[in-house]
Amino acid sequence: MESEKCIFCRIGSGEATAKIVFDGGDTLFFHDIHPKARIHVVGITKKHLTDLADMVGDDHLVIGKLMHEASHVAEDLGIDKTGYRVVTNVGHDAGQEIKHFHIHVLGGEGLGPLRC
Repeated sequence: MESEKCIFCRIGSGEATAKIVFDGGDTLFFHDIHPKARIHVVGITKKHLTDLADMVGDDHLVIGKLMHEASHVAEDLGIDKTGYRVVTNVGHDAGQEIKHFHIHVLGGEGLGPLRC
């Protein structure tokens, strides 16, 4: 099963360690081990969801909760006033490296424009 091998599932269950920022019960935020900004936190659902297309039933509720918690995490990290970016990557072309739905909260420095 995919979730048994997934590093984010292992972090969410406590099997693997991470520098935890916030535990929301069914969500978890921790520092990225390969930060792309001065502050780079990853937010995950503890339930294994591959990406946005993998959601069924009430999964959208935990995704909404994760996004709401991102603003509180940004405040706790002191980047809420200067600005921060919340990003999710879906699939190979977008740069999704771990096949478990997650968001990145980046800040603490000027991030420059995002190609949209």
